[in-house]
Amino acid sequence: MMNFSCHCGLIRIEIKKQPDYIHACNCSLCRKSGARWGYFHPSEVNAEGPAKGYCREDKDDPAAEVQFCSNCGATTHFTLTASAAAKFGNSLMGVNMWLADESDLAGIELRYPDGNAWSGEGEFRYVRAARILGTDATP
Repeated sequence: MMNFSCHCGLIRIEIKKQPDYIHACNCSLCRKSGARWGYFHPSEVNAEGPAKGYCREDKDDPAAEVQFCSNCGATTHFTLTASAAAKFGNSLMGVNMWLADESDLAGIELRYPDGNAWSGEGEFRYVRAARILGTDATP
């Protein structure tokens, strides 16, 4: 069980397991929201508190709604938009792993997808090799 909160503590997240891997995506939304995503089925995550949502305005049909604390501004998680959930099922939720201490994530693979160049279709390409958290001092 993993427990996180935003900076001020108004949004609390409980996860039933560690993520299989974490994405440090380079797309503008992930970079500017300050997120490293761990992915979960919604049934594995309990998020409580007054989150506000934001969807990309540069996409015709954005798939994710990023949630953040309206008090401290910390990005906490994302949910699928209604159209994405209808298309793919409500099968994916992301939690910002920057909310955790990296020592709590030791042994998990950190991947660097090229979301900036991703069309939204198919697999990600990666901008550099993955690393295992807790094994070196590289950010």
